[in-house]
Amino acid sequence: MRSESVQRPARIAVIGVGIVGASVGWNLSRHGAEVVFIDAGQPGEGVTNWSFSWVNASNKTVRRSYFDLNVAGMAAHRELAGIIGPDSWWYPSGHLRWADTPAAQAKFLETAELLAAWDYRVETYTGAEVRSRLEPSLTMPDETPVVFYPDEAWVHGRHLVRRLVDQAVASGAEIRSGNAVHAIGTGADGTIRTVALSDGSRIDVDIVVNAAGPNASHVAGLVARRLPMRREPGVITRVDCARVPVHRVMHAPHIEIRPDGGGSVVLHSREVDALIDTGEAPGQLARLLHELARHAVPELGDARITQTRVVERPIPADGFPSVGAVPSVPGYYEAVSHSGITLGPVIGRLLASEILGGKRDELLADFRPERFPL
Repeated sequence: MRSESVQRPARIAVIGVGIVGASVGWNLSRHGAEVVFIDAGQPGEGVTNWSFSWVNASNKTVRRSYFDLNVAGMAAHRELAGIIGPDSWWYPSGHLRWADTPAAQAKFLETAELLAAWDYRVETYTGAEVRSRLEPSLTMPDETPVVFYPDEAWVHGRHLVRRLVDQAVASGAEIRSGNAVHAIGTGADGTIRTVALSDGSRIDVDIVVNAAGPNASHVAGLVARRLPMRREPGVITRVDCARVPVHRVMHAPHIEIRPDGGGSVVLHSREVDALIDTGEAPGQLARLLHELARHAVPELGDARITQTRVVERPIPADGFPSVGAVPSVPGYYEAVSHSGITLGPVIGRLLASEILGGKRDELLADFRPERFPL
């Protein structure tokens, strides 16, 4: 039996400890909540570690409210770097984009004009200027238009998650790694009461935060909640080089490239993602990514493929985040989003404020879970 006469901090289970779950839990813990992190694997080792990890709003123009949320996410990263320190995880070196066809050039230049009208910082260079000022190892025609977004960044997601979780644990949070959630129990009044884990243990809780990424739909089903998710797999490859020849995130023709700390570079391509369901083996996908990267950065031709992973992106069915309370299940909250690297810190701050203080921020107005019917 719970004693209602004794005041105590809320006990909150955060299910899923990628960048979103870690951000939510860290914010809750620093404001006095009793947090239990639960992850079927290890913190930061899932989708967060296999994301392109690009902090941006330039690719989020489909809806103004979504753009604004991502701009807030960028600002939240800068604020977080000031609080916990930027070392090992925060790389605000900007982002380059160019293309090799007139149609693709026209599209990204049109987007750049829109972003400038929305007061988003945009700079335009020629290929020759980019090689001279920013990235001497690139290959592109001298007159190619190149857009540079100086306020964008990349994040070492695994390092950031570890930093946030370690700080939360130092403040009293508990971590249950290697444990899947088997059941979520509710009381007679329908409120959240317990979480049952795969090791046979049961935890008494007041609140559950579903930050389970690609498994969020399954977790939602444990409280009879339907959360439709989109299936969209992606492949990420890491290559090692004697010298990392790039200094920032870039979208080159047909390939995305960024440094990854140490002697590593990350490669991704939407075009290669489209081949996942055709039966191509991950090793072949990695070789295709490497070949595309070599055309943009010839020095990468000598790089060695070290790791490749195909993962499911955590995308609700309409493509937008699902963040906040689900009124039909008291004590149950969702924090499920693609672009979790960009949005993790702002979602963490806003959702913690909602859980602990009841404040529903207008930034999340278009992204409430109740838009999905039961």
